[in-house]
Amino acid sequence: MAKKRVLITGGCGFLGSHLCDRYLKEGYQVICMDNLLTGSAENIAHLIGNEDFEFIKHDVTNFIYVPGELDLVLHFASPASPIDYLEMPIQTLKVGSLGTHKALGLAKEKNARFLLASTSEVYGDPLKHPQNEDYWGNVNPIGFRGVYDEAKRFAEAMTMGYHRYHNLETRIVRIFNTYGTRMRLKDGRALPTFMRQALKGNPITVFGDGSQTRSFTYVDDLVEGIFRLSQSDEVEPVNIGNPQEVTILEFAKEIIKLTGSKSEIVHEELPDDDPKVRQPDISKAKRVLDWEPTVDRIDGLRKTLAYFKEKVDKSNG
Repeated sequence: MAKKRVLITGGCGFLGSHLCDRYLKEGYQVICMDNLLTGSAENIAHLIGNEDFEFIKHDVTNFIYVPGELDLVLHFASPASPIDYLEMPIQTLKVGSLGTHKALGLAKEKNARFLLASTSEVYGDPLKHPQNEDYWGNVNPIGFRGVYDEAKRFAEAMTMGYHRYHNLETRIVRIFNTYGTRMRLKDGRALPTFMRQALKGNPITVFGDGSQTRSFTYVDDLVEGIFRLSQSDEVEPVNIGNPQEVTILEFAKEIIKLTGSKSEIVHEELPDDDPKVRQPDISKAKRVLDWEPTVDRIDGLRKTLAYFKEKVDKSNG
């Protein structure tokens, strides 16, 4: 019996590379596609030479050609951290619109199931807490973060359009803050920034008074949820995240304690439209996927610390 084939766009990224690992483990042939704008070939170096793995360097905002059959398309191509989408606003909008259109077109041509990587950012700076999938969000479409928020909202709308008009099998995952190995040191998000600053003994920068909250999911938990969603019959969006909420100030203190750093915390002005709260309601994931996170935040941080220590040592070397 022929192995199933999956295309993972953005497969050299933090999440995409972990998904390449998972689907190979599940017996799939994996095609990883990335233009390496924010992804790194280093993340998939251990897979080169695997007969069930193929890497294609390609920008998915252009026509996508993949020979042979496909069973599944996972669309994870997109800048995902503030430092990236603020520096590359047009590319972010293009991959959310043109890239999603091209990936959906490929899935339609191959009669493959399509899974879109969406984000908790579709909820914007939420007025409802915690956020469930029925909440429409509170997004500033012309703010600095709007290029990412609206790109993902448009991608969700186009995905549902293909489902309703073309009867394409589609799935949408709304990903909440995730951490783990293969994150970049200069990612711009809280965890790699705090880890880098703490390990170097630099001041840790907390925006505002640090009372804004986030909910951090360890990458293995997220990958498990995405895999289950890809195999499920659920068409409408599903939150995948960890409902264990923490303030950014408390999180910074956790990182200092974990690393044994002498770093001090300094406060800077809160960026425009920075969400004040972020916590997933995962009732739906529990109900339809029988999924919930199993890795405690501190345990996950310990697993991640060794990776960042090595990265910081290399950057200092």
